[in-house]
Amino acid sequence: MIGIVDYHLNNLRSVQKAFEKAGAPSFISDDPAQLRTADKLVLPGVGAFGQAMENLHTLGLKDVVLAHAAAGRPLLGICLGMQLLFSRSFELGEYEGLGLLRGEVRRFPGTVKVPHMGWNQIEFTAPSPLLQGVPEDAFVYFVHSYYVVPQDDVTVTRTDYGTRFTSIVRQGNIFGIQFHPEKSQSAGLQLLKNFAGI
Repeated sequence: MIGIVDYHLNNLRSVQKAFEKAGAPSFISDDPAQLRTADKLVLPGVGAFGQAMENLHTLGLKDVVLAHAAAGRPLLGICLGMQLLFSRSFELGEYEGLGLLRGEVRRFPGTVKVPHMGWNQIEFTAPSPLLQGVPEDAFVYFVHSYYVVPQDDVTVTRTDYGTRFTSIVRQGNIFGIQFHPEKSQSAGLQLLKNFAGI
């Protein structure tokens, strides 16, 4: 069973509906005890990094996510949720992240329109079980103003928008998707189906 973490700053129902379409049962919860029962956790998110980390801490969900990852169980961050996996962010200040992956979250350069919104392609750079059945150079749907700069070799796909940025990451049981798979039609549903099958 997939647990979708509700830290009161995310678009949860659309993610759950996408998992349903992919044939994967899931539940939404902000209850640490219930989320600890999940085989897999999904950390979605829209909004500001600092507020997200504060909510995770206040609701007692930060420790749940960290313990889940430490136990070797699959964890998927989506959009802001992927950024939260990293060490720190410079969105509206400087904030510490979950630190499960080493690296920073930075704003796109002033040479491009921000936010990066709409369809763009992903370029495969490393094999991953998430990509099984996903076409090379598939178009997916982005909405974000910040992107991750990993310190380690965790990049699975890159996308070009003023700079070639990391759009999917994987390190062991930890996965992250910068775009919105629930809005990315067949390619996005395939990614969620693949995560459910890990």
